[in-house]
Amino acid sequence: MESFHAVTGAINTFLWHDNVLYAVLLTGVLYTVWSVSAQYRALTHGTAITLGHYDDSDDPGAINHFQALSTALSATVGLGNIGGVAIAIALGGPGAMFWMWVVGLVGMAVKIVEVTLAMLYRNVDDPENPHGGPMWVASRAFAEIGPGWARFGALLGGFYCVMLLIGTFAGGNMFQAWNVADVSAAFFGMSRPLVGVVLAVTVGAVLIGGIKRIGQVSGLLVPFMCLIYIVAGLYVIVVHIDEIPAIFALIFHSAFNPTEATGAFVGGSVGAAMLWGMKRALYSSEVGQGSSAIAHCAARTDEPVREGMVAGLEPFIDTLVVCTITGLVLLSSGVWNRAADINFEKTPGIINGGEAGWQADRVRLPEIDGERWPDGVAVYMIRTDEQGSARRWNGTVVVQNDIDYVEFEVLDESFRPAFRDNGLYRAYAGASLTAFAFDQTHDGLGKWLVTIAAWFFALSTIISWGYYGEQAVVFLLGTRPVMAYKLVYCLMTFVATLGFIRTDRELDAFTTTGTGLVLLASLPITLIFGHKAIAAYHAYIVKLKAGDFDTEYHRTSVSSLFGRKR
Repeated sequence: MESFHAVTGAINTFLWHDNVLYAVLLTGVLYTVWSVSAQYRALTHGTAITLGHYDDSDDPGAINHFQALSTALSATVGLGNIGGVAIAIALGGPGAMFWMWVVGLVGMAVKIVEVTLAMLYRNVDDPENPHGGPMWVASRAFAEIGPGWARFGALLGGFYCVMLLIGTFAGGNMFQAWNVADVSAAFFGMSRPLVGVVLAVTVGAVLIGGIKRIGQVSGLLVPFMCLIYIVAGLYVIVVHIDEIPAIFALIFHSAFNPTEATGAFVGGSVGAAMLWGMKRALYSSEVGQGSSAIAHCAARTDEPVREGMVAGLEPFIDTLVVCTITGLVLLSSGVWNRAADINFEKTPGIINGGEAGWQADRVRLPEIDGERWPDGVAVYMIRTDEQGSARRWNGTVVVQNDIDYVEFEVLDESFRPAFRDNGLYRAYAGASLTAFAFDQTHDGLGKWLVTIAAWFFALSTIISWGYYGEQAVVFLLGTRPVMAYKLVYCLMTFVATLGFIRTDRELDAFTTTGTGLVLLASLPITLIFGHKAIAAYHAYIVKLKAGDFDTEYHRTSVSSLFGRKR
């Protein structure tokens, strides 16, 4: 597995080069200016559309606007909001939050363009089961240029589908399942494989029902799980309300200034804050990936821009609301720079193992709070590198012959490492760190809230991404292999819980590899044909201002939100 993680790390270095992040930011700025701040229209007009003011059961599509948004949000509002934010702050510092907000704001404009474009080129040959997404945009839009471009468009669409399938399995499926298994095992001692079995069976039962069942389940799950999580988060924020102004000041300061190493935090540069913040925000909100357009293309409407407006709400809800609440909980609790769990009486010795690398002595562990350490728990100490910067030296608790000790990883470096101090920290990865943060305010709150939220978030996200992958298979191979795909997809949900990912850095490398590949395939398509979506957007706004859409059937109906025809 070491070679696997080395490969994903190398791929990540290429995919998440600074220039890639700048390209996403500039794309968001471009569409914000070109649309004259479409974010405002999404928050106002998009909200009215979502509430059912413009629903018409005679329009082509399988689900209403609210269900389409819920399905797309169920893929975005997930463990990226719980575990992803924790990873961003743990590795990038408080400043990562600022860059998450930046991605969320400019991402609203990108989402509007992505989804409007996908709606313009969606396949509604079967009005009850439409297909759409960047693959259809590439295939059909290039074909409009001329016969010679049609083949290129089909190849580009196929390339996107292959990248989407990788992202589907890595980030949309296995990241979610791993976090649920980790949280459930950490707090309730549940068997990880058992968690995998339950997840796989539940996901399979919903996926077999198709997009209508997915829309119905998402329309119920997403509002419920978001409300519970937001209320609990606001409770923690209110408890620490006196600290919130200072936390916001820390976020803005750390976004443009290095953050010193303190406690469990190894320190972070401005570049690290930007990198981790943008990576996790792009993973969580799916900005630039075009994936959520696949869900929106199932919406029942004859106005492409209308669904684009609804999609613009996604980054706002996902990043500017849910991710912010998670970040404030983490920062106000102090877990990101917490004190060591234990301090050894003597610093572990370090030897040069030659070609094997630097090795730290096995250290016997004292009990913590009167209890022994569980076998296999990930821990770390802080070391210094050649430049004097703090780094983690990861290890694993090993229980052998009734003795608990730490076995540290071997470091393959030319410079002799040194431990900063004698402190040992438990490595809370992803959602487990967020749960620990909630527990600092109210004992047991994180244990129950994050575990329950993790299950709901993960299930809805795995289900929605399963549909995305299904649409990729349909585009590439037709409908015949769909059932085989679903079986493999559910199997990988189980495989993810078997423990081959151990730390938050390995988790991040694995999942953002998938995110980066999808982004790499989708963003060029959006940039090439985005002008068509912008033109459609401005034409729609002219009609909206003229009152062309103020017809009799544009009234809110609560029952219509959940798929019942009026």
